[in-house]
Amino acid sequence: MARFGSVRWVAGLGGIVGLIVVWWIAGALDLFGGTIPTPWSVLAEIGETGSTYYVDNFSLTVELAFRGFLWGNGLAIALAVTVILFPPVEGLATQLAILSYCTPIIAVAPIIQVAFAEVTTMIVFLAAISVFFTTMIGTLSGLRAPHSGSLDLIKVYGGGRFAQLWRVRSVAALPNTLAAIKIAAPAAVLGAVLGEFLAMPETGAGPAMIIAQQSGDIPQVWAIALISGAIAGLGYAVVAVIAKYATAWSNGTAAGR
Repeated sequence: MARFGSVRWVAGLGGIVGLIVVWWIAGALDLFGGTIPTPWSVLAEIGETGSTYYVDNFSLTVELAFRGFLWGNGLAIALAVTVILFPPVEGLATQLAILSYCTPIIAVAPIIQVAFAEVTTMIVFLAAISVFFTTMIGTLSGLRAPHSGSLDLIKVYGGGRFAQLWRVRSVAALPNTLAAIKIAAPAAVLGAVLGEFLAMPETGAGPAMIIAQQSGDIPQVWAIALISGAIAGLGYAVVAVIAKYATAWSNGTAAGR
């Protein structure tokens, strides 16, 4: 198992190195009309601009993404629990989740912009709607994962749906729920950045990228995009670490190993 893990890490690292090499070649050869800068020019742009610029812009984006992450996941988990406790609402809940997933954000944004006077509220809403479907479906599938024998045992001892939820379903749902939340973390960042594109607050990754595009500063556009991707990846990694130790029992490992 350890050998397989090391091979996977080497393969992943090799893929990243290969991607950077291809990127460097494309930038050096001035392919696609010069819209791809070299990695060095992007790093030079970040160094020349200074960390203060990126901290000022991304601090707001991260805050709004995190708020949307909490709201979206909280409502999704609450709705999944409601479906388990009150099965007749499943049809409505599922349709609501599918609607949130299938409706393009760019189509919802103008309605949300009219409904909410504050720009930040709109961005938080778009971040929340970006994570809602994944977490709701993942949590619901996890809550339904327990073996019927475990649920019957709770019922034999006089427990109802609440007891089954507390003692069996909530534990069984952890792996699926955390797996969905891992995906939700990058989705929240994407939703927040798209919301900033549409709402145009005074600061943020979205407005910074628009300004860079309008001024023709291609390395700056790439720098902002790459930092956004790094933040999304960091969110995924943090949840992945939590999931590894919180659900160690699900794959037969001990958290202390």
